[in-house]
Amino acid sequence: MTIKGILFDKDGTLFDFRATWDVWAADLIADLSMGDGGLATRIADAIAFDLVGRQFLPHSPVIAGTNRDAAECVASVLPDRSVAELEIQLMESAAVAPLAPAVPLPPFLDGLAGRGLALGVMTNDSEQAARAHLSHAGIDGKLDFIAGFDSGFGAKPAPDPLLAFARQAGLSPDRVVMVGDSTHDLLAGRRAGMRTLGVLTGVAPEAELAPLADAVLPDIGHIPAWLDRGAA
Repeated sequence: MTIKGILFDKDGTLFDFRATWDVWAADLIADLSMGDGGLATRIADAIAFDLVGRQFLPHSPVIAGTNRDAAECVASVLPDRSVAELEIQLMESAAVAPLAPAVPLPPFLDGLAGRGLALGVMTNDSEQAARAHLSHAGIDGKLDFIAGFDSGFGAKPAPDPLLAFARQAGLSPDRVVMVGDSTHDLLAGRRAGMRTLGVLTGVAPEAELAPLADAVLPDIGHIPAWLDRGAA
C-alpha cells in the first residue's frame, strides 16, 4: 500500500527531547521554586525529573502527556496554585522553550513534500505552543495539518486526532504513517489503522517501541531511506 501522508509527533520526534525539554524543565523548576530547595525537590518528584542529572526520568508522565497532565502534576505540590493557572504558565513557558531540531527540518520536509506526501504534526502539547515551535523552526508553512491536545480532536493514544489528519488530507488511514518517539504515538497509530515508525530521539528505548512499530529508526532523517526500501 503506497504511503501518501506522514503525521509526526513533535517533541522527541521533530525536536530532540533531551536537548529541548530537559533544559526547559530545569529552568521551570527553578522558577517555580524561587530558591526553595525543598520545594524544587518536591516539584521534580511530582514530574519525575532528576535534579542532579537535569533530565526527565523515563517514567515521567510529562513525556507523553498533555500540558494539563503536567500542570496537574505540579499543582499536586503547589496547593496555592490552581491547575488552570499553572496550565497557562506552562503553556507560555513551553512556547519559548529552547528548540533542538532532530535534523535540519526545512530541507527535510521539502524533500518529503517533493515526493507528493501530505505532512502534518499532532502533539499532546497545546496547539499554541506547537505553532510557536514550528514557526520558530521555519516549518509551519510546510505542514498541511497542525494539532495539539486542545485542538478539538482529542489526545494520543486515542486515534481521533490522527484520523482527523487523514480526513483533512483525503487519505485512507492505511496510506498514512504515524512517526513518534513514544508508545502513545505508536499505539494511536495502530488504533487508527496507520503504519507506524518509532524514532530514538526521545526517551523510550528501541525495545519499548519495536512491538508497536513497523520499524524503529535512529531519527526522522532515516525516513526517506525507509520509504525507498519499499515502504512506499
